[in-house]
Parts: sequence; structure tokens; C-alpha cells
Amino acid sequence: MARRLSAVADEVVAAVFQAASESARAPRCAMVAVGGYGRGELAPSSDLDLLFVRPAEEEPGFSDLVQNVLHRLWDMGLKVGHAARTVDECLALALADHTVETNLLEARRVAGDRSLCEELSARFRDAMATTDSARFIAAKLAERDRRHARAGASRYMVEPNIKDGKGGLRDLHTLSWIVQRRYGFDPDSYVAAGVYTEEERRSLERALKFLWTVRCHLHFLTGRAEERLTFDLQPELAERMGFASLAGGDGVERFMTRYFRVAKEVGGLTRILCAKLEADHVKAAPVGLERLTLPAPVNAAISARGFVLEGGRLNVETAGALDGPSNVVRLFALARRAAADIHPEALTLATRRTKNMPLNWRRDAGAREAFLEIIESGVATGKTLRLMNETGLLGAFIPEFGGIVARMQYSMYHHYTVDEHTLRAVEALGEIEAGQHKAQLPLSHDVAARIINRRALRLAVLLHDTGKRDGDQQVEGEKAARRACARLGLGKEEVDLVAWLVRHHLLM
Repeated sequence: MARRLSAVADEVVAAVFQAASESARAPRCAMVAVGGYGRGELAPSSDLDLLFVRPAEEEPGFSDLVQNVLHRLWDMGLKVGHAARTVDECLALALADHTVETNLLEARRVAGDRSLCEELSARFRDAMATTDSARFIAAKLAERDRRHARAGASRYMVEPNIKDGKGGLRDLHTLSWIVQRRYGFDPDSYVAAGVYTEEERRSLERALKFLWTVRCHLHFLTGRAEERLTFDLQPELAERMGFASLAGGDGVERFMTRYFRVAKEVGGLTRILCAKLEADHVKAAPVGLERLTLPAPVNAAISARGFVLEGGRLNVETAGALDGPSNVVRLFALARRAAADIHPEALTLATRRTKNMPLNWRRDAGAREAFLEIIESGVATGKTLRLMNETGLLGAFIPEFGGIVARMQYSMYHHYTVDEHTLRAVEALGEIEAGQHKAQLPLSHDVAARIINRRALRLAVLLHDTGKRDGDQQVEGEKAARRACARLGLGKEEVDLVAWLVRHHLLM
């Protein structure tokens, strides 16, 4: 749909340009599509972004031609963004402003003088080949962070912005711009450049198709450039996209769960690209990370498992270090123990290994030991579990939790998906245990200090909403908690305690 709308716009714009040229003194001019229109993708209510390119010496009638074209398009009710520049001006602005540089990455001729377009394209490519891409990449990533802050820092908000939100369309566009700028202008260069596997490339295409489908429906439904999936629009969107209500969940919840899973995939694809850029020394490592001085036992555990600290971040010495399930989980446990971040390369490898684990990996003794170490780590538990969830490891290792990943709660009382809500609860518990809310929650602070089995409490918080699938959530949650804890090797008394807490968590 987006491509057909763009193609129709091409015919309209070209016809208008031709008509305007006949009524003017036909100066040399090329009309170039930029932005999303230049990419050949146009949402139903999006603007047409046009660049009028002229020779260095402005010919008589150029301004009249531009005004003629714009007025005709405006009279048709079209929203048009425009600029008029020479080739030299385009290149100078592109070198000074990454937004202009981004627009020219996807510029294409719609009508007018072909030689001007060819000159702009050739000189732009030459200029980009001789300038460092690191500046552009840093600017686009910083722009992405500011956009996320405006639209909502979490990708799991239940009324997401499908275009500018975290995990939305603009994140995929940013990936495309960075890959084009760094690895060439071929849109199929992801796999060839070693950025993604073929499976990840297909995942990117599926995400792009899904998000564009939702966006087009959203624009048609509202009759405007609406980008937020608000509660009142979600049921109609779900119905239009074929998410009928089934026994396994209401249609709108299934639709939104699909959306959040796609947003999570986009986050994973972004992380993989950043790891590749850093490996190619294009993206700078986080500043302020010095080589840590760790206790000898921690250093010994790291090196013995095939890990290494690089600039204060835990990485693998070789890809084979994560061949076994125990080390995939232990990567996160050791990072927590060393109070170190995990290197993007190691996170990428862990994400890929998780998808190809043997069926019995959840009962691996080393993996279970490492996971329980994470649960026992106190205030850092929530942060570590969140990182595991981002890579897909948490839901894969604890399938009961995996059943609530990206699960939507269609209720005005819930602001986040079930897994995000749960991880925030684990983080809040860690903060209370660390005494961070003594003044605000004095009773909870006093009680927390007396708890004997903190591991059971943290497991209960992690598993408390795993029953939000079918039937009574407390009863089903108790069953799920028993399965998970038994598989982790807990004793009967501790399994009973966790299950009891989950069974009565609404009362608690």
C-alpha cells in the first residue's frame, strides 16, 4: 500500500510538473522526492517531501515554476514540504546537517531535468565516500534517543507511538540509513556486510511489513496522520487486521501482543547492528568505562569460562564460549557479579544461541545454578533479568515467563505489557530491599530486612502474573510457579512457598 501510494503520487506530481512547465518559461529544474517519499513509501496521510534542484545560475522563470507546482498541489489538498537548491547547496548542507544528508540518501528523481539528478546523485555518493560515516551514525543514534525520550522511553507502553516510539517504524528507518551510509547503498547489503544473518534479515522484513500495515490502517481509520495506537482505536485495528477473538485471548490483546513482539524484535535488530558498528570501530564504546579491578575469584571465574573484560564490559574470548547452555546464562550472572556491562558482541551471540538451544537445556545444572545466582543478587536482579528479557533468554529459559512476554492487558489501569510490569515489580522489590524508599515506605522497609528466604520472594514476584493466560490467574499462576521452581531444582518446601505466594498475590 505504501509503495502504491508513492507510485500514484509520482504520477500526480509528474503531471503537475509537466503542466506547470508548459505554462512557464521552462527553466532547467529537477523535481526530486526525499524523505519517506524518496524511499518510495508513503503513508495515506503523510506529506510529500520535494526538492527542486536548479543549475548554479538560476534561470528565468524558476521561482514561478516552483510556485506554480506548489500551488497546484496545495489546491489538490496535498500536504507538501519543499526546498529549492543548487547541487552545490545540497552537498554543502548535507556535510553540515545530518538531516539533509539523510534525505539525500534516499533522494530519487520524479520529474524534470535528468542530468541535474544524475549530477546530484554522483557528487553526493563521491562526497559520502570521502567523509567519515561515524559522525552521521553518532548523530542518528543520538536523534533516536531523543525521539524515544519524547515518545516514551519504554517500547512496552500500552498506547505506543507506532512511528516514533521505541521499536517503531522510525527505528527500522534508522537501521536502513546507517547501513546505507556505512556499508553502501544497496538495500540488500545487510547480509552481505555481515550485519545480519539471513534469518534476521527476514525478521526485519516481517517487522517492516507488519508496522507499515498497522500504520496504513491507522491513517485510513482516523483520516489523518495519527501515529499513536490509542485504546479507542485498538479494537478496530485488531478487527481490520484479522485478529478475531479466540479462546486463547481477546482479539485486541492478541493484536497488541503481536505488536509488542515486533517492537521487541526491532530492539534486538538495533542491538545487533550497534555491535557490528562497534566491532568495525565506527560506533564509539560508552565513555567512562575503565578496566575494572575485580576480586581474584571473579577474575578466575571469568577467564575459566572463556570470557574476558574489555573496557569494563564482559565479552567472549571466542564464539565457542557460548556453545553450551550453562555459559549463555552464566554470561549474565558473571556480568552481575563483576558489576560490568555486557559487550554488544556477546549480547548478539547470546541472542542467536538462545534460538538454537537443545530441548533439555532448561534442566542443565550449570544454567540453573547461574540463574539462581542472578535471582539471589539483590538490587541487581531486576536489571539483569531485564537484559535477559531483551535478548529473549529469560522467556526461553523460563517458558512460564515466556508466555507473558509482550502480553497485552487491555485495561485502562495498566500502562505496560505483563512482562514489563513484572520486571518493574522485581526492580521495585530490589530498591526496597536496598533501603532506597525508607522514607516513602517505612513499613515495607522494616519488613524487608526481616525476610529469611529472599530468593523465594523474588521468584514469586517474577512468576506472579504467569497465570494471566487462561482461567483464574491465581490458580494458573500457582501451577506455573510450581513447574518453574521444580525445573530449577528447588526443594519441596521452597516450591510450596513460592507457589503459595503466587496463589495469593492479589490478597498480598
